Amino acid sequence: MPLLAVGISHQTAPLAIREKLAFAREDYRLKVSELCNAQAVEEAVLLSTCNRTEVYSLVLPGQQHYIGDWLRKAGNLHPEDAQRHFYTHENQQAVKHLFRVASGLDSLVLGEPQILGQLKDAWQLAREAGGVGKITDRLFQHAFAAGKEVRNVTGINEHPVSVAYMAAVLARQIFGDLASKRVLLVGAGEMIELCGRHFHQHGVGELMIANRSLRRAEILAGRFGAGAFALQDLENVLHGADIVITSTASRTAVIGRELMVSAIKARRHKPVFMVDLAVPRDIEPAVAGLPDIYLYTIDDLQKVADENLSERKRAAEAASGTIESAVLDYMRWLHGARAAESLERLRSHAEKSGNDLATRALHQIEAGNDPGRIIRQLTRTLTHKILHVPSTRLRQAAEEQHYEILKAADWLFDAGPFALEKPAEEAVGEPGDEEA
Repeated sequence: MPLLAVGISHQTAPLAIREKLAFAREDYRLKVSELCNAQAVEEAVLLSTCNRTEVYSLVLPGQQHYIGDWLRKAGNLHPEDAQRHFYTHENQQAVKHLFRVASGLDSLVLGEPQILGQLKDAWQLAREAGGVGKITDRLFQHAFAAGKEVRNVTGINEHPVSVAYMAAVLARQIFGDLASKRVLLVGAGEMIELCGRHFHQHGVGELMIANRSLRRAEILAGRFGAGAFALQDLENVLHGADIVITSTASRTAVIGRELMVSAIKARRHKPVFMVDLAVPRDIEPAVAGLPDIYLYTIDDLQKVADENLSERKRAAEAASGTIESAVLDYMRWLHGARAAESLERLRSHAEKSGNDLATRALHQIEAGNDPGRIIRQLTRTLTHKILHVPSTRLRQAAEEQHYEILKAADWLFDAGPFALEKPAEEAVGEPGDEEA
């Protein structure tokens, strides 16, 4: 059965397409059940993040189109949009794709760690919905191991690449644990929201947001359980902040030297980490000269972020060998699992034939017939039963000139080479045999 990875990501589809295929976490179980109730699908795991929506599945042979059709209908997409933006990876390429996703090598932010947790969540919800079977369960276990190994071996997530994330990382380097620290974010735009998200994830003690529009500050503060203040109240809250991040659209500085002198005095010279992400700057450059102030500009952080991106790219290149090795390990297991299923069917067939014949032979012996003759007859009959279908198929292969099947039979049964010659008209001479 084909193993598939079908979906879209930030690399293949714009936001307008991705948002049509964004599944809420609480809908995962329902959607996985819907997929697995279809006759075409044996196993399925659904993943949906802001940057990708994918289905990893085991489908019946010839039904590879089903998952793409299901996704297109779920997003109410035009067939041309699906054809343009969807990707389908099969078998080994599907495995490699998942392992790259788990390692953060296919992420918008190279090496970001959140995707591994999102994959584990998707796998768990699919298990609860009955979508995870033997093949996909082992697939995801290998993916989790590969993602962890890539991060351990390469250190790819040790180099922050976004300016907002860099601000949080630098704050931790200066203060260590942030659980007792108060963070003041000045502004309410996208950059401040990103900073708020990162500091919230780092577990800061208290988060405050100040903005010219108090209503916008309140809306953003509600997402992080933060306090909201108007910009004119900055003087009253500044002295309480251990960390200050600014990103406003103001044409003039909103934090001047004198304001910070007063704040430092009120703080009794406890250090303040400040990051000015605005252009023009929100914080007067003279503030950097004050004692107990650690001031960084967007250029300072961008330079570090660019250097870290180069480090991540080098780490990603180093991870390729780890990924390839992990893929081969899983494929060996998968091929072995599929061989085990075939062997089980073969063994079951042979045992049934043997048991049936043995029962018949025992009845004949009990009836007083010659045991030696019955055993020899049982042996001949059992041999005929087991070899009848393979013999018929091998004759057919020879008649149809499928020599690769005959060679496979030689190897499989260790029976020696078949003495079969190709027809004379197919003989090909070696170079130089032509007549002069």
